Amino acid sequence: MGHALVPSHPVHEAMLFLAQRLEEKSNGQIIVKVYPNQQLGTERELVELLQIGSLGMTKVSSAALEGFAPTMKVLGMPYLFRDDEHLNKVLKGEIGKQLLQDPEEFWLRGLCYYDAGKRSFYTKEKPVESPEDLSGLKVRVMESAVASNMVKSMGGSPTPVAYGELYTALQQGIVDGAENNPPSLYTSKHYEVCKYYSIDEHTALPDVVIVSTKVWNSLSEQEQQWLQEAADESAELQYKIWAEATEESLNELKKAGVQISYPDKGPFREAVSSMYEDLKVQSPEIYQLVQAIRAIQ
Repeated sequence: MGHALVPSHPVHEAMLFLAQRLEEKSNGQIIVKVYPNQQLGTERELVELLQIGSLGMTKVSSAALEGFAPTMKVLGMPYLFRDDEHLNKVLKGEIGKQLLQDPEEFWLRGLCYYDAGKRSFYTKEKPVESPEDLSGLKVRVMESAVASNMVKSMGGSPTPVAYGELYTALQQGIVDGAENNPPSLYTSKHYEVCKYYSIDEHTALPDVVIVSTKVWNSLSEQEQQWLQEAADESAELQYKIWAEATEESLNELKKAGVQISYPDKGPFREAVSSMYEDLKVQSPEIYQLVQAIRAIQ
């Protein structure tokens, strides 16, 4: 199991727990080795390794799956979820379950979601208090058409950079800022370069634990059940660790001299409203999913 985050990240701890539980459930028949920090490749490379069966499992942002399972795009739409309760209802309900299965035709099977909090902008030179402040700024985004369109809609210049190369890209001025959740900003040490964190919480993209269908199909029903149970248990733990890590990270960022602000979300919401109009025309299927998600009470 490979992933792109550092070993101190709460997601890594959850994956180690998954490996431990699977070993216990299978009486040592199934051993998972976890490789953090892009040791086995970038998020995109890890997904491609799963497709050919060279790697068993990975954890990626749902945004990284857009190119492999188009319906995943819906989770990256900005300001789609009303609050955490709404998000959790969607992920644990029929829509969430279906989205995990959609990548199967691309040799990928979603096992569970991990909490990846909410993403906000962090910058080097000035805080982002309104969409106008993004004008002229090169903002690092994941390899995601939705993330790129969002930054464009707000007036910034989206620049895809691999997560492991972002620190250097910020230092060298290849990008002026990025967007991510508090634990990622803290554990990546990007705050050493970016001293402004504007909590606009534009997206609530979950992480997805995925297994190669080549590996999944090689398991017996009993082994599949063990793996699914271990993944579900690791997700429960991860949600708890995540909440603690978010609070702790914000405290540590303040101590490190990062200026944290909470801009009015209204103008940001307004700036991206055109994305939903475009979706209606360009991707009616995804727009229907948006409507279904909004209807969940």
